[in-house]
Amino acid sequence: MNLLKTRLLANLIYFFSWVAYFFIGRFIFLAFYFERTSELDFFSILKTFVYGIRLDMSFTAYLCAIPFLLVLLSVFISKKYIKKILKAYTFVVLPIITLLLLIDTVLYASWGVRLDGTLLNYINTPKVMLASVSASLLFFGILIWLLLSAFFIYLANKIINHITKDFSTGKYVHAAGLFLAIGFLIIPLRGGFQEIPINQSNVYFSKNMFANHAAVNFAWNFGNDVARGIGKRNPFKKFDPKIASEVISKRREALISKSKDSILKTNKPNVILLVWESLSAKVVEAVGGEPNVTENLNKLAKEGILFTNFYGNGDRTDKGIIAILSGYYPQFKYSIIKMPNKTRSLPKLPLEMKKLGYHTSYYYGGDTNFGNMNTYIRMSDMDYIVDGSEFAREDWNSKWGAHDHIFLERLASDLSKPQKEPFFVTALTLTSHEPFEFPDEYKFGKDGDDNLYRSAQAYTDKAIGNFVDFAKKQPWWDNTLIVIMSDHGNRLPEHEGYFNSPKKFKIPMVWLGGALKETGKEINTLSGQTDFAYTLLQLLDGDYEKFKWGKNIFNNSKNQYVHYIFNKGFGTITPEGTYVYDFVGNKPVVKEGNIAKLDSLGRSLSQDSYQDFIDRR
Repeated sequence: MNLLKTRLLANLIYFFSWVAYFFIGRFIFLAFYFERTSELDFFSILKTFVYGIRLDMSFTAYLCAIPFLLVLLSVFISKKYIKKILKAYTFVVLPIITLLLLIDTVLYASWGVRLDGTLLNYINTPKVMLASVSASLLFFGILIWLLLSAFFIYLANKIINHITKDFSTGKYVHAAGLFLAIGFLIIPLRGGFQEIPINQSNVYFSKNMFANHAAVNFAWNFGNDVARGIGKRNPFKKFDPKIASEVISKRREALISKSKDSILKTNKPNVILLVWESLSAKVVEAVGGEPNVTENLNKLAKEGILFTNFYGNGDRTDKGIIAILSGYYPQFKYSIIKMPNKTRSLPKLPLEMKKLGYHTSYYYGGDTNFGNMNTYIRMSDMDYIVDGSEFAREDWNSKWGAHDHIFLERLASDLSKPQKEPFFVTALTLTSHEPFEFPDEYKFGKDGDDNLYRSAQAYTDKAIGNFVDFAKKQPWWDNTLIVIMSDHGNRLPEHEGYFNSPKKFKIPMVWLGGALKETGKEINTLSGQTDFAYTLLQLLDGDYEKFKWGKNIFNNSKNQYVHYIFNKGFGTITPEGTYVYDFVGNKPVVKEGNIAKLDSLGRSLSQDSYQDFIDRR
């Protein structure tokens, strides 16, 4: 075989070795989620490989650019040096890609999407990033990574030895042919000869979103997302900006008016905002969820005001805090709280409360560097901050921070002292986050993630019940409003239907305390976290207008709506129906009711809020 054919064959073998690697990666993903894979028929499983090969080959083309160049240079340089450089390149890239493979596989259960640039939001705080992973899972994960990497490197070493064994310096004309081979990589890289380069939607083939996600190449998805970064282009632009604004304004206009009769006895009540980590409506009986998980919250719901159609606007704590305290919609994959140049211009509820004469404080039992929370809190000019550094390490769980009962006992201790009133306290719990570690009875046992989740929520419910019992005995109780709400919903307990359906985002909210004029009532209007600051400031005669995405929660106009955002999609709920749209597949995945109106409202809110994020300085 002549030297040119030898090198061209070497290129082909190297290329398809990587394609085979991604086939193995897809098999690992499907095997890891065996239960969900078993719900697919044989041909759907097969199609994940058939459709997915285009993205596999696209990312392989990127990986092969340097090796193909090395094969070209072997015409002029001894194969001894070419082989060493090719091995060095491959042996470095393989462990990195394998690490991404394992991270993608594990995170999919929580994120519901394949690995993307969101990972980089947490890369500067690795301890926090790994806090959801148990020590045993982390140990076995590292062990599996090392073993898989060693196995793939062993195979790669044999392949490279084989394809380079007949290399020898050749003629310049061979270099020209090999240069063309490098150029041909553009074809798989673009996914073919079509006008528009390949993207994730090209591999979506099923009504089952898990099957579609399995077809996506994790490395391509991650690399493409990182490469795009945050630019000036709004990827969700559908309408002329004026039209989008008009769609929103027309809907919101009827929902911003202040109620004539306040639900409060006073214009300046103390406010305690308890933000409950990961509490889903799915386990709160008072709002239609499972019985016996949050027994204290169910009881408290009858003593105050229960909001039965309340939703988180995002799916993570860093997004929930921004929605609650700044009335700001989360972004699809970025977290604005990590961007001080943007968050400094956001409206902030604590700042507005200070203008009204409130003494403000923030309590968190963990590391406030999580999600760059500390910077945002400092920008909010809190008068007093308590974080994990003030709790003994023996009172921490292994990952996040002080156990909730210890944390709330500290809050109670501080509030038992003479207080400067009115005060505004924000307290964020943490124990009910994975890996669900706490020093108390596991009410529902430890058998599976669902029961671990239920047990952790029951534990936090007990701690919050004790705190409210304490508050009722304090001299400031009669002039205090306590608000209990979740920072976001949760995938647990596992629910039927689409992963990012409204079931995942529905959360409870309860208002109680002596400052309430009426108790034992329910508010059934559709509302979300972005409406909280707007509504509270209206009640307190504060400056609420700068919270431009908010609405009055107590306004029962037929125009009410709630909008939530997840990675690469949105959900919009109105009295007219429910609409969930996936921007990867470019199609609705849940559609009930007046689709035309829901589509225009959801797209307008997504487009307008993301444009605000791009433009904000």
